[in-house]
Amino acid sequence: METLQPHPDLHPLIAQRRSSRLMEPQRPVEPWKIQLLLEAARSAPSSNNLQPWRYLIFDERNPEALQKARECLTPGNQKWANCAPVLILAVAEEIRPDGRHNPKAFHDLGTANENLILQAIALGLNVRPMGGFDAEKACRMFNIPSGYTPVIMLAIGYPAKNLEGISEDILEKERSPRLRLPLSSIAFLGIWEQPLPQSEMAPSSLRDSPTPPAP
Repeated sequence: METLQPHPDLHPLIAQRRSSRLMEPQRPVEPWKIQLLLEAARSAPSSNNLQPWRYLIFDERNPEALQKARECLTPGNQKWANCAPVLILAVAEEIRPDGRHNPKAFHDLGTANENLILQAIALGLNVRPMGGFDAEKACRMFNIPSGYTPVIMLAIGYPAKNLEGISEDILEKERSPRLRLPLSSIAFLGIWEQPLPQSEMAPSSLRDSPTPPAP
């Protein structure tokens, strides 16, 4: 592992993204922003265009459901995520319309989730995905049918302005460096474990140029 130093040519949204636990509890997220996050997810690519992503939204519009969603979290996540004004449960549809298993469902849900997360960063929101929740309990509580698997719970909110009252262990986690495997451990050229030659950084003229429109 090594401390992550974002590449200078990365898009700022990617470079700025961090899974922060620090949320402003008294500031709700506007419904139109939540809808925009879901539109971003809806725009993601998917195998055979099956779009196997489903989302359950929990916020102040249904306090009872929000409380139930919080009860599905592990105690360690409840410690900070109960301050998040929005929880979103990301669910994968694992069965194709023809009844066969969709082996790409989790991958496609992941692409949709990343779209959602980057859109949230662009809107000035914090997002932290959590695997620490009781999926079976969520299925029972929220009537999730067979063939649909809760995969990740997303905590969303505005960055906390006042850190008073936040436990020291949470603050310590927030201060910890971002660790990642080196590129040489995750990317190979042509054959497994064949080193990928290090390329030079993009010319400064390219860094300063506007992002080209999507085809």
